Formats: sequence, structure tokens, C-alpha cells
Amino acid sequence: MAFIKLYRKKLEENYTFLNNIFESRHIEWGVVTKLLCGNTIYLKEIIALGVREMHDSRISNLKKIKALDPTIQTVYIKPPAKRSIENIVRYADVSFNTEIDTIKMLSKEAQKQNKNHKIIIMIEMGDLREGVMGEELVEFYGSILSLPNIEIRGIGTNLNCLSGIMPTQDKLIQLSLYKQLIEAKFNIIIPWVSGGTSVAIPLMLKNARPLAVNHFRVGEALFFGKDLFTGETIKGMHNDVFKLYSEIIEITEKPDTPTGELGESGVGNTYVMDENADLGVTSLRAILDIGLLDMQPQYIEAEDPDITIVDASSDMLVIDISNSKKNYKIGDLISFKIQYMGALYLLNSDYIEKTIG
Repeated sequence: MAFIKLYRKKLEENYTFLNNIFESRHIEWGVVTKLLCGNTIYLKEIIALGVREMHDSRISNLKKIKALDPTIQTVYIKPPAKRSIENIVRYADVSFNTEIDTIKMLSKEAQKQNKNHKIIIMIEMGDLREGVMGEELVEFYGSILSLPNIEIRGIGTNLNCLSGIMPTQDKLIQLSLYKQLIEAKFNIIIPWVSGGTSVAIPLMLKNARPLAVNHFRVGEALFFGKDLFTGETIKGMHNDVFKLYSEIIEITEKPDTPTGELGESGVGNTYVMDENADLGVTSLRAILDIGLLDMQPQYIEAEDPDITIVDASSDMLVIDISNSKKNYKIGDLISFKIQYMGALYLLNSDYIEKTIG
């Protein structure tokens, strides 16, 4: 059985690295746990780090977090659906919002549950995902300011998630100006300007973050140590908190070119035959016990640099081990580095065992 392993020490070191940076700059932050897909083993590891705020886009995951530690502040990081209002108020201390009618429903439900529910108003800043348009923000804010059992915790934005728009210094200055505008208009203080995600960490490290941006939501940088501007690993962080291991179930020397009448494969692909291909060329192929049901090959990379991924079907992955210096045999484990989306597929699969290293 294939399994994914979380390396505790590397996770701790990544967390300490980030926490020291945020504390030195007086920035509040929470860990985005949606990658973990509600896995209790891994949620416990996050809580053990001393995390006091956790963000997720699935209510079922927030419910698990509250069951593990009711004192953790939970944040629902997408606009609530009407049919989820009751559970959002029950399991999320904070939610991201962009619709007046939704906030009114949250207010009514919070009254019913005798709770105060905090909200972050998300502002559209160019990435064209969720967000109130800037020219409508003041009117929007004013219309919800007096709703009972609703605390407007702050404003925020989401960049780089849909269209790839980067959180430049100018973008975050613009977000800071919205804070000034609202505070002057309504004579209030906005506690959070939540403009920071993993992609904004390089700006912070260069001291290019406007000081008003005082709240970050971090997932990918914690688990993968990645600078999303350059694609490189942030100096001082680990990029291999997670690794995938899959077992060899067959090793055979086989032709490189399939033979017979070609049709569409089981996963919808059609092999394009090279008329000049040498049908006598072979390679040493290994089959692993993992497939497209659990992962996508473009998001994983064998740690052995001499292994090439050939292709995958629903339940098996074919690799070429011809050039490897290692003498692989049946039952050996092949280890893989994983990208963020690769880990998301694996962690969402019930067929992949989750372990701690």
C-alpha cells in the first residue's frame, strides 16, 4: 500500500522559522489546513506546534479541529453557502464574506446560537475570485456595521489563487488605503488587514510589506517552504515535509512502443505512434501500487534522479528504472518529492495511508 509521510521535525522547523518572522514583525497569523483534508493524525501535529488559529475551506474539517481543541480560533476561508450558515456559526469563529445577504443570515443564526460571529470582508484586488468591488466597499461596510452578533474583524484579499495575480507592494498598499478610508468614514478601528498568504511571504522578508497588513494565512509555505515568486525554496526552510512512498509490484524489460491496434486508453488518452520508432528498443520498467485515483504524475518527482515516470492508469504507475544506479527488486519502496497539488490529491485519497516520520 502506498503511503504519504509527514516529517515532524521538518514541520516543526518550518513552523518555528515562520513564527519567529511573524512575531518579530508583530503580525498575527494562522495555519491554513485545507491541504490536510481533515486528517486527524496530521491536525494533531499542527495543534502540537502551538498553533492557536487554523483556517480551512471545509466545515467538516473545522468541526474536527474544534473537537480536538475547542480553544483554537477557526476561520472559514471562503464565502459561506446559504445551506451551511448554521454549521459555519457553530464551528467557525471567523468567516470570509462578500455578500450582504449572507452576513445578515449569519447575524440571525449567531443570535439563535447566542454567539458573536466574526467576519472578514474580502475585497476584489484583481485576481477575480471572491471579493467586494472597491468602489462598493464603503456602502457595503456601512450596511452591515450595526448587525447584531456580528463583529467585523477586518478586511482582506486573496491573490494568486485563480488568475495568478501577485501580491505586489502596490496591491497591498491599496489594501491598506481601504483600511484608512473605512476607519476615517466610520470612526472605527479595523483590527486585521488580512492581505498575507504564502505568496506574500517574500515581500515580508524583503520588508516590502505595508505595516498595515498585519494578518497572514499560511499553508503552502509551512508545508513546502516555497517562494511562490521564484519557485525556489525559502532559505532556512524545508521543501520535503511530505514524501510519498509507493511499492514496486512488477519489474520487467518491455518494449518502449506498444503493439497492436490503437484505441483510446482507459483514462481517455490515445497513444500517438511514431512511424520511425525502433520497435526493438526496450527499457526496464517497474509498476508501482498507486494510480490516478490517488495522485497526478505531474505533481510528483522520484527522489532517484535516474527514474523517469512513464505513465499511469487508474491504479498503477509505470516508471522507467533502466538508468538507475540502484538494483531495485519487487517490494522495494520508491520515494517521491511532492508538490502542493500532488499532496492535496494524496491526502484526499482514502487509499493512501498517512504516517508520521
